[in-house]
Amino acid sequence: MKFFLDTANVEQIRKASELGLLDGVTTNPTLISREGREFKGLIEEICGIVSGPVNTEVVSRDAEGMISEAKELVKIAGNIVVKIPLIREGLKAVKVLSAEGIKTNVTLCFSPVQALMAAKAGAAYISPFVGRLDDISHRGMELVEQIIAIYENYGYDTEVIVASIRNPLHVLDAALMGADIATMPYGVMEHLINHPLTGIGLEKFLADWKKVG
Repeated sequence: MKFFLDTANVEQIRKASELGLLDGVTTNPTLISREGREFKGLIEEICGIVSGPVNTEVVSRDAEGMISEAKELVKIAGNIVVKIPLIREGLKAVKVLSAEGIKTNVTLCFSPVQALMAAKAGAAYISPFVGRLDDISHRGMELVEQIIAIYENYGYDTEVIVASIRNPLHVLDAALMGADIATMPYGVMEHLINHPLTGIGLEKFLADWKKVG
């Protein structure tokens, strides 16, 4: 399973990279806006830290605009993946970009049939937003399970990125289901590492070691 960090914060990305756990990064306009930096320079810096996919999102809402933006985004670095919203115009853009060899991550997916259409259009990645579904009393991870089953039924190569992750249980469920990727905030990645019993056990070992002399 691959771990992506869902952030545009360079400090967090460097910390995750130092752990040896970072396979890629996902950003969006909201995350970019929080950094208060010029867009291209920020993405260039992130791409210099991360060898895996760095996902950047278009802001146009028509296919022509999305395609034009995508072609400019991939000029920034060779590991750019273009995020496209799961709307009618977005699917049109994905079809064209896929044919031209530009990798896309179709985002804001909330139903299994949306994911099916994205795969048919040629998406390299699909991003079901599990936390936002949980927020409205739907089972977000059930969507992931359905998407994986559909893709396996028909042999689609589209990779499933479990997005809008809120806690370690989302990551655990994603791993048990066989999702390709989990993209998470830095805080969730930290929680995956830390366990109170690990700390307690280590302290006991060290206390006992002091008795050895």
